[in-house]
Parts: sequence; structure tokens; C-alpha cells
Amino acid sequence: MSDPERHARAWLYLVAALGVHVLDEALTGFLDFYNPLVLQLRERLGFWPMPTLTFGVWLAGLIAAVVVLTLLTPAVRRGAAGTGVLSWVFAVIMLGNGFAHLAGSVYYRRWLPGATSAPLLLIAATALLKATHARTRHAHTP
Repeated sequence: MSDPERHARAWLYLVAALGVHVLDEALTGFLDFYNPLVLQLRERLGFWPMPTLTFGVWLAGLIAAVVVLTLLTPAVRRGAAGTGVLSWVFAVIMLGNGFAHLAGSVYYRRWLPGATSAPLLLIAATALLKATHARTRHAHTP
């Protein structure tokens, strides 16, 4: 398989993992955990940059993100300008998301909403990092 095809597949796998993760969070009451945490952090720290969200707005935003990321797959395959950087950013954010769900589960001593699909995010994000690295390394090899 070529580097562009491997990159596009890894991208699409991470998008799919994100879709599964959104479903996991929606079905396990993520906002019931997230919103009180944000309010508690604001109270304790005086400021916290994350918003509280309603279910409809949160879900619609994440569905829109998954759709847009899916639609970017052909651009990733072509290696369009910015898709390499976007791949790095997307993968790192999803690694952080996956680790946060698992670390939060350890910290709170309970399985947090979204933790079930977090390993899928970690695996798919790692695959995208590897595919992006391989593509950019080969693109710069004379």
C-alpha cells in the first residue's frame, strides 16, 4: 500500500474511532460528568476555558466535526496543503482525549463516560501518527 493510501486510511480510521467515541459518550452520559467538572474547576480556579454544553449542541457539533473530517479524507489522500499538519494535530488531540478518559477513570476510581472507546482512539491516533510520519519522511527523501 502506498504512503498516501496508508495515510488516508489511518485518517479515516481515526475519524471512525472518533465517531464511535462520540456514540460511547452520548450513550454513557458524558455531559453529566463533564458539565459539573467544568463548573467545579471554574469555582476553584476562578476561570476555566472550557464551556458547559447542552446535549443537542454538543452532539450536533461533534457530528458536524466527524462529517467534516470524513469529507477531508480525499484531500488527505492527495496530500493537499495543510493536511500533514492537520493529521499531526488531529492525532495528538485524540491521543490526549483517549489518555484523559483513561487517566480520569483511574483518578476518579470509576469508569468514566467515553472510557470504553478511549483505547480505540489511542490505537487509531497512533496509526495516524505513524502514517503521517512515513508519508512526510518519504516526501522529503531525495
